Amino acid sequence: MTGAVLVTGANGFVGRAVCRYLQEGGWPVLAAVRPGRSAPAGCEPRLAPDLSPDADWRAALAGASYVIHSAARVHQMGESPEFAWEAHRKANLDGTLALAKQAAQASVKRFVFVSTAKVMGEHNPPGQPFADQNPPNPQDPYARSKWQAEQALLALTGLETAILRPPLVYGDGATANLESLMRLIVKGVPLPFGGVENRRSLVSANNLANALALLLNHPAAPGRSFLIKDLDVSTPGLIRQLAQALDRPARLLFVPAGLLNWGARLLGKRDLAERVLGSLEIDDSRLRQTLGWTPPFDPAQEMARMAKAFTQDL
Repeated sequence: MTGAVLVTGANGFVGRAVCRYLQEGGWPVLAAVRPGRSAPAGCEPRLAPDLSPDADWRAALAGASYVIHSAARVHQMGESPEFAWEAHRKANLDGTLALAKQAAQASVKRFVFVSTAKVMGEHNPPGQPFADQNPPNPQDPYARSKWQAEQALLALTGLETAILRPPLVYGDGATANLESLMRLIVKGVPLPFGGVENRRSLVSANNLANALALLLNHPAAPGRSFLIKDLDVSTPGLIRQLAQALDRPARLLFVPAGLLNWGARLLGKRDLAERVLGSLEIDDSRLRQTLGWTPPFDPAQEMARMAKAFTQDL
């Protein structure tokens, strides 16, 4: 390895794991953080501008040979489709392209983009996973903005680009739906998902960081996109694994998935129902076969670390 890596979103869940992993591997890390936020321990802080088409990244990029771009605007509940698309386009498409163009001007060697498995679609039938060779079919503003950013980056000249498409990321410090699910399990709340027969792919933040580091210098990575996972599990299976890691009983009630889906739609919770009840399974054979990647961190141990960190914060 040669040169420093600028990591955007360095204070985020994924960004912190990436910074930690790179440091442990001997990489000099430049952590792009928002004003008023501190960089992860051991990283050189760099001030991160807003993700926008007119952002000035020159100071942050000074001395960087590589960029891992994990900062993004994520899905927000309750937004109108028009507002959501404009906000996601500005940050995830235009903002990403502005950073990449300035990285090329700063002679950055390679730009690694953290996209999302959702560019492939919202859900698929169990046992029929999305693969890299399938045509993308993004459904929501977040996924569309990521897909369009992928296309824009691959069309950019003067910069090597590699793209990683993770599904749901779990691990120490996980928030949002995983944090809510662990909280319900700890409280002993019965969960009506015993009849759900879906399949969801996941990847731990540490295994994701390992793959991103691999994309920094692997000769076969530029110009390609890669799906990644380390675990396939159903929603009730995930609850059982989390309950075991949390040393709590898995209080699963059998309610037909069709009834749950109907009730969620009636309550205007269609998006939530798709995330909990639907399948989003992927095939990451391109990453494994082309780059020789295998997950170095055991998913069961990663789940246990996540549970331990969560209980320590209660």
